[in-house]
Amino acid sequence: MSSDNQWSADQDESQLSRLIRKSRDAPFVPIGIAGFVTVGSYGLYRLKYRRDQKMSIHLIHVRVAAQGFVVGAVTLGVLYSMYKDYIRPRFFSVTKK
Repeated sequence: MSSDNQWSADQDESQLSRLIRKSRDAPFVPIGIAGFVTVGSYGLYRLKYRRDQKMSIHLIHVRVAAQGFVVGAVTLGVLYSMYKDYIRPRFFSVTKK
């Protein structure tokens, strides 16, 4: 294998710089992560106020809500990517002279 492989890990790149670089490529990923953490935290906060609801049912509802937020963010990211790659160049193309 050659040493100029683009898939090799960079030894100098930290986890934070990698997350920042990836979030520039796909801006909906950090939105999905933040939404997942927010919904999960709120669900755990509301755990003691669940009244007569079973804990397992409450945790299932929290998990479904958090996953729904992540799926929604990924769907918006895919739709934005499709718009950016296919629709915008087709309708708003600028002719180069």
